[in-house]
Amino acid sequence: MHTPGAAPADTASDAVTATHCPYCALQCGMNLRPEPGGGGVVVEERAGFPVNRGALCGKGRSAPAVLSSRVRLTEPLVRTHAGRLEPATWEEALDAVAQGLARTRATHGADAVGVFGGGGLTNEKAYALGKFARVALGTSQIDYNGRFCMSSAAAAHQRAFGLDRGLPFPLEDIPRTGCVILVGSNPAETMPPALRFFRELRENGGTLIVVDPRRTRTAEQADLHLAPRPGTDLALALGLLHLVVAGGYTDEEFIAERTSGWEAARAGAMAHWPELVERITGVPVPKLREAVGMFCAPRSAMVLTARGPEQQSKGTDTVGAWINLCLATGRAGRPHSGYGCLTGQGNGQGGREHGQKADQLPGYRKLTDPAARAHVAGVWGIDPDDLPGPGRSAYELLDALGTDVRALLLMGSNPVVSAPRAGHIEDRIRSLDFLAVADVVLSETAALADVVLPVTQWAEETGTTTNLEGRVLLRRRALTPPPGVRTDLEVLHGLATRLGMSKAFPASPEEVFDELRRASAGGPADYSGISYARIEAEQGVFWPCPADSATADAVPAEAEAEPGDAGGPGKAEPREIRPAQPHPGTPRLFLDRFATEDGRARFVPVTHRDAAEVPDAQYPLLLTTGRVVAQYQSGAQTRRVDELNAAAPGPFVELHPRLAARIGAVEGAPLAVTSRRGRAVAPARITDTIRADTVFMPFHWPGEGRANTLTNPALDPVSRMPEFKVCAVRVEPA
Repeated sequence: MHTPGAAPADTASDAVTATHCPYCALQCGMNLRPEPGGGGVVVEERAGFPVNRGALCGKGRSAPAVLSSRVRLTEPLVRTHAGRLEPATWEEALDAVAQGLARTRATHGADAVGVFGGGGLTNEKAYALGKFARVALGTSQIDYNGRFCMSSAAAAHQRAFGLDRGLPFPLEDIPRTGCVILVGSNPAETMPPALRFFRELRENGGTLIVVDPRRTRTAEQADLHLAPRPGTDLALALGLLHLVVAGGYTDEEFIAERTSGWEAARAGAMAHWPELVERITGVPVPKLREAVGMFCAPRSAMVLTARGPEQQSKGTDTVGAWINLCLATGRAGRPHSGYGCLTGQGNGQGGREHGQKADQLPGYRKLTDPAARAHVAGVWGIDPDDLPGPGRSAYELLDALGTDVRALLLMGSNPVVSAPRAGHIEDRIRSLDFLAVADVVLSETAALADVVLPVTQWAEETGTTTNLEGRVLLRRRALTPPPGVRTDLEVLHGLATRLGMSKAFPASPEEVFDELRRASAGGPADYSGISYARIEAEQGVFWPCPADSATADAVPAEAEAEPGDAGGPGKAEPREIRPAQPHPGTPRLFLDRFATEDGRARFVPVTHRDAAEVPDAQYPLLLTTGRVVAQYQSGAQTRRVDELNAAAPGPFVELHPRLAARIGAVEGAPLAVTSRRGRAVAPARITDTIRADTVFMPFHWPGEGRANTLTNPALDPVSRMPEFKVCAVRVEPA
């Protein structure tokens, strides 16, 4: 398939380059073939890659369109005294950034400098950015936009299993299970190539239950659709567990042998009887019973969650309740069973493993662990005492801009559109003393910067990502970037050189990856046995993958001793040393033990509580947000692609016909949606696929249709995830 409108570019090689899509966490395989004469680039199917088997969504097929110089940045920009962003040389731009960061640090201290990363950065870039913040700048103030995406599931995974990896099994296991409960996820629009796994599940005789307040394209394919009121997923999970206990469906042997904490979790569930859960969620009791029967009937089953239950002020407990359901029925740590999180961002998994998160060091090590600090400091060649401690979480960091944090280096994120309470965050960004942004395009956030640094895209650079399965993948450079564009690693190298430590920040991705391997060695996310060559040869390697197999250490090969041998009659003599075998990687976690100290999974007792905001007389409705198939995240890149804009040209407000009749809404006419934080206006889209007490807005657009103007930054106490998925609003014709 040819992608029209792609930019002319010199090729790094005339051969086809096997690479991966730059968008969601599937990281679909694709091939890139340069057109003869450098006139563009052709995207071709890569049928042998197991995640997507050649299938691509519209975003993947059209991804090369953003390579066009018509839509991207091709030279640095520096804000002049007149207040305009004007072209500058790279030397001028890097000097300005280094001086701005150093000046702030000298005047206000190291923690007055902040760093904000992105879940789309490669592992190499995420690792280097975390190191740059803590070593070159000496600041604790670093976090990334993945905090807005998977952090509640990560916290619940850690709490229950001792380890967080989005899916503890490959996607190919989904069709082999007996039942899947898909909670708050719409892969038909968010990751279309993954939908085939759920279709195959049903073709194989399995059942699919979808939990979503909207009857989405995914829900339409389900055997059972549960449509709870937004913010009540926790009560729903507890109600299902109550029915599991009452119906005698618990796996007592599994509970006794492989878990702890069941009695307290059981008591919490029994306080949520079916009629109470129906009143809270709006899901009828017969449907609750039907869901339990479908989930418990087969020998194996899974629960998969996404942003719906996770982006709540009780997201960690909500995910924990779904994990408890899996544990109580013996649906974890066994083949074709378990709990998993459908990670959203392209490198959302790897991005949180290697150091750009406020509380973590590379290898998914805890920043507060003395042994972890000593190990990473040794790799970095610094004293462990010189490593800063944990900093603010993403929203708290953004909220502190202009006050405690006076300068910010931002890479690969657009919080002016993507952050909750976005109008307030835009004001905080505008109040900074200094802002530097490295991005592919002039996003809404980059447009506010003092310095904008144009950086390469996925097709123009080499690096690794880690998809939602924990499969470490390799993107190979296929094109030479335009003159005036540099990689993020070159940017960090240039800034580090100006701060006096160029040798600590190489610009070669493979060199950075080799250092990452050393830094991650022995950690929960151990990449030390993974190399670029292995990734290419094996179509990705699943972590953890230590440098040597724990079960295949170098051992002597024994041979029968001949009489007179030095070993004496009847003794075996070592004749040769068999080398250790490479660790195969770990596609499936927890089959023998969980990653806790005692090897047991932990039940965590939870109880339902309301969302931070509930409807009242002034704000009588609930707003929930999400994605549409043709746009991605803040839309900074996809909104520049004609094909995608034709499919999804702008924001809208989805509402039920009964609500529309009550307020006088007309299809296509502008509606005003108002919360305690602001007002957004977008055309009405009237449909019976949504609850009558709920409205939905996609969050890809800036301006008056910006959904995140409305959203609530109330934070989960454990994960610090904001409550994007539910807030109280009123709706009226504009």
